[in-house]
Amino acid sequence: MIPFNDFHIMHQELKEKMGEAFQNVYEENWFIQGREENSFTEKFAEYCGAKYCVGVGNGLESLRMILQAFDIGAGDEVIVPSNTFIATVLAVTYVGAVPVLVEPDISTYTIDPTLIERKITKNTKAIIAVHLYGQTCDMEPIMEIARKYNLKVIEDAAQAHGAEYKGKKAGNLGDAAGFSFYPGKNLGALGDAGAITTNDVVLAEKLRAIGNYGSTGKYNHIYKGTNSRLDELQAAFLSIKLPHLDRWNERRREIAQKYIQGIDNPDIILPEVSQYNLPVWHIFAIRTHKQKELLKYLETKGIEARVHYPIAIHMQKAYEDLGYGEGDFPIAETISAQEISLPMYYGLSDQDVEYIISCINAWK
Repeated sequence: MIPFNDFHIMHQELKEKMGEAFQNVYEENWFIQGREENSFTEKFAEYCGAKYCVGVGNGLESLRMILQAFDIGAGDEVIVPSNTFIATVLAVTYVGAVPVLVEPDISTYTIDPTLIERKITKNTKAIIAVHLYGQTCDMEPIMEIARKYNLKVIEDAAQAHGAEYKGKKAGNLGDAAGFSFYPGKNLGALGDAGAITTNDVVLAEKLRAIGNYGSTGKYNHIYKGTNSRLDELQAAFLSIKLPHLDRWNERRREIAQKYIQGIDNPDIILPEVSQYNLPVWHIFAIRTHKQKELLKYLETKGIEARVHYPIAIHMQKAYEDLGYGEGDFPIAETISAQEISLPMYYGLSDQDVEYIISCINAWK
């Protein structure tokens, strides 16, 4: 079986250093908000080209805390793409705001900037630009709209560690960016972890306080905060991994290029890459009108494929209160019904890639 994702080779290469990182934290006996977190957040901010980075507990918390720090709450509206992982929309819900869905560009799967302006009202406060599957949104028109209407732009960069837009990395394209370091991400911890990047020092200080019970000093709470901090152990592991991220991403690009050049089945729609984009291929998403049939076929060939995401946000029971139904967001529904994610990870061999390509080309 060729798995959808596999950490084995990556972690074997780093096993000794990861063990040393664990031992150092263990011997230090300091597990929260210590030098490992400080070291990693400094390095990750520099990697993204941002001035500041705040460690948090996970990717969902990164988005929720950014919204809270911008004082977005009840009665406010936040524009989000109609096709994304539910965490993007949950973050809006958790601060009491209303998510306003906007369809994606069918060729890139990221939010379509030409559709945003018509959804803006007097209650709109922010746009969340989701860099889906490892490809950044078209940020220039999004930022222009935001300046026109005085809106905040929040990057959901959970799938875009190292992705670039016109030479600038994700995490340095909007007012703030939320990252997830869930183990399956391009840069993954060995558990849940996340971070926020920004160039705004006031925002960064407020975010640090919000994540530490709203406190700027022991027992001095100026915000109604939460407990969401990047722990020392995960920060140490991430510091070991970060120097390898570009190399791992380059291997993903090599695999993606093999898929794009090799797959020639007329029943398969390949992903497109915009000229402004240097993607990191967190997900390699193809489409077909026969999604279930192809998934079953690949399984019989020993290939594990998945669907991202099989039920569009507006069709989820959790969001039936938004009042949408089938047909309201046809592009998101089309992607849900047609998308298949092929194996994509550092350690996937050329031989396995060629086998996957040959199986897809032979499928009828």
